Amino acid sequence: MTFSIEPKIINPPKNRHDYQLSEVIRYRAWVEIDRSALQQNVRKVKALLAPKTELMAVIKADAYGHGAVKVANSVLEAGAQSLAIATIGEGIELREAGIVAPIMILGAVNTPEEVAALAHWQLQPTLVQIEQVQIFASVMRRLEQRLPVHIKLDTGMSRLGTQWHNGTKFVEQVLEAPNLKIASIYSHFATADDPNPEIMQLQRQRFQQAIAELRSKGYHPPCLHLANSAATLSDRSLHYDRVRVGLALYGLYPADHLTDKVPLQPVLQVKARIAQVKTIAAGSGVSYGHQYIAAKDTRIAVVGIGYADGIPRNLSNRLKVSLRGRLVPQIGAITMDQLMIDVSEIPEVKTGEIVTLIGKDGPQCITADDWARDLGTISWEILCGFKHRLPRITISNG
Repeated sequence: MTFSIEPKIINPPKNRHDYQLSEVIRYRAWVEIDRSALQQNVRKVKALLAPKTELMAVIKADAYGHGAVKVANSVLEAGAQSLAIATIGEGIELREAGIVAPIMILGAVNTPEEVAALAHWQLQPTLVQIEQVQIFASVMRRLEQRLPVHIKLDTGMSRLGTQWHNGTKFVEQVLEAPNLKIASIYSHFATADDPNPEIMQLQRQRFQQAIAELRSKGYHPPCLHLANSAATLSDRSLHYDRVRVGLALYGLYPADHLTDKVPLQPVLQVKARIAQVKTIAAGSGVSYGHQYIAAKDTRIAVVGIGYADGIPRNLSNRLKVSLRGRLVPQIGAITMDQLMIDVSEIPEVKTGEIVTLIGKDGPQCITADDWARDLGTISWEILCGFKHRLPRITISNG
C-alpha cells in the first residue's frame, strides 16, 4: 500500500530567527523574549539617571543573544535615545531593518572600505589611534561628507583607546580633519562591578584630568560618557551626558551588591520539548562516555536541545531544569542536539512536554547567573552563547 502526505507550505518570516509565539509548536527548542520586561527595565534604568543624561542601549552580539532588531525597536520605543554595537555588520543589520536612531560602533574600524560603509549606512565609529584618523580623513574627503566619530580614551582597561595622557594631542589631530566631527569622548571601566571602587575611581580621575586639559585649551567636548551597567547602577555622579547600558536592560545585575539598586526582570527564557520518554534499567550508562550510571531503574526524558544550541557541555551532570514547576536533574554528557533528564519523580511525563532551562516555571526560576556561577564564568557569556538555530519568540507578560 502506498500513500502520500500533502506538504504544508509555510511562508517563513523575513528574519528566520524571528517568530511569534503561535508558531512555537514547530520547534524542538527556542528562546522566549519578554518585550514587556525589556521595556520596563529600560524605564527603570532611565528613572535612575541624572537629569539630561541620555540612555545608550548596548545591543552588540545580537543584543546579548536576545535578537538585535526586535530589541532595538523595543528599547527605542521605551525611551533609549541611541544604540551601541560592536561591528559594522551589526549596524548594517539594524539599518536594513529600518532603524534610524544614532548607532555607535564600539569596536575598531581600520580600512578604507569599512569607512566608506560607515558613511553609507550612517554608523558612528570609535577612533583610538592616529592611523585611523588619516584613513578616515582621506576617505571622507573623497566622499565629500562629514562623519561623526567618537574618541575613546584608555584610562585603565588596556583595551581599545588612546592613552588618556595623550588624549589632548589625539583630539587635536582629529580636529584638524575637517571631514570628521567629534560626537563624544568616552572611556570604559575595568572594575565597575567590584565593590571596591578604588580602580574605578582612579579611571574616573584620569578621565576627568584628560577632559580638564582639553577644556583648558579651549575645546569643550559635546558629549562625555563613562558608565556601563554597573557604574550606572552604583554611582549617579558617573552618568555624565550619557550612559551605555547593556546587561541591566536584559534584566540581570552586573554584581550581587547592585541588586538593591533597581528591580529588574530577566527578559530571556530558554525552553525545549521532550522528544522521548523511556525507562532504563539499573546499571545502564547514559550518553557518551557513560559519565552517568543509573543506580536504579530510572525514567529518563530526552530533551531536544544541546551544546550546539548554547547549552554548555561543562554543565553535564550538574544542570537542573524545570518540568511542571519542579526541578529535575540533567544526567549524562550533554550532546550536540539533545540532553537527558531524570523524570522518575514526576508521573506520566509525555513526549512533547516543555522543559524550562532558563526562566520561570511555576515556583522555579533558573537564571543565566545560576549557570555562570556553576561554570565559574559570567552571565554575559551565557547569554551570548545561545545560537541562532534557536528561534527568538517574542512574548509580552505585561
